Amino acid sequence: MKKKLNKETILEMARGFQPSCVIIAAAELDVFTILHARPMNAVQLAARIKGDLRAVIILLDALVALGFLTKSTDTEPVYRVPKAVAEVLTAGGTQSMLGMVCHLGNCQRAWGQLASVVLRGKPAIRRPSVLGGDGDLASFIQAMHEVSDPVAASLVASLDKLNFTHLLDLGGASGTWTIPFLQLNPDACATIMDRPDVIPMAKRRMRKAGLTRRVRLFPGDFMKNALPKGADLAWVSAIVHQNSREQNRRLFAKVFTALEPGGQILIRDVFVDASRTRPASGAIFAVNMLANTPGGGTFTFGEMRDDLTSVGFSKVKVLRRGQAMDSVICASK
Repeated sequence: MKKKLNKETILEMARGFQPSCVIIAAAELDVFTILHARPMNAVQLAARIKGDLRAVIILLDALVALGFLTKSTDTEPVYRVPKAVAEVLTAGGTQSMLGMVCHLGNCQRAWGQLASVVLRGKPAIRRPSVLGGDGDLASFIQAMHEVSDPVAASLVASLDKLNFTHLLDLGGASGTWTIPFLQLNPDACATIMDRPDVIPMAKRRMRKAGLTRRVRLFPGDFMKNALPKGADLAWVSAIVHQNSREQNRRLFAKVFTALEPGGQILIRDVFVDASRTRPASGAIFAVNMLANTPGGGTFTFGEMRDDLTSVGFSKVKVLRRGQAMDSVICASK
């Protein structure tokens, strides 16, 4: 339900970046994992993270004020992480979203340039976090797993009965979606295609899931390199929003060529209605793509149908209509 807009609610929304910045900074510095393992005073934590003492104290006290830490009344106060926070914001938390929070920090740096992005029509200038480029990539892959893993099995199970023998998971990252597809189809195999620096992450997850023998890992850029052939089902998950429609048509054409006759493509993403304002999450996500990609955005079902049929696909239909990144479109070769 939308908030009634007035002076107070407008200012509240405009100030929303402030607690976000505090939480993200602590996540990037791994403050929660460190303090959960061993409560510390500010001097000890500053030494541990090699931070400025004054700055560390201010950050810690802000986290206490927000309820993300507790602070003792000792002469040298000790900071601790409440259990509920530790479950979400530590590396080993039972509901860890640490990767996503760190990834949101990268999004935040881009969103901070939004006015300039709108004037220039070009994405924000990328600046790595304190984790560096490799750390930011790891955060992104982990973030995608964190948000997908709790819903992947139920979403795949909710789709029509899928008859396939070989799944091609494009940009499959560490294999979060490949796992439920193969668990529900014990006679099938899969190929995960993603960038070479992501493949080791997929290898570890497939080993953990006991699927190593059923999954081929194929390093490459699916927008630049030829796609591996032999699959009769292609899973294009959370990819189309990163592209322009022209790029998507090129990608769909490559998938069409790679698929076996009679094969299908499944596209999971967030889609908007003709007004481009509903669902609201889709309209806001389009801003994220504006800030972070040269031509990405959120698209309508009609646009996806037109782009798929333009390269040869037929029988385009909606298998699942959701409010977030949980809508699924199907088309056949």
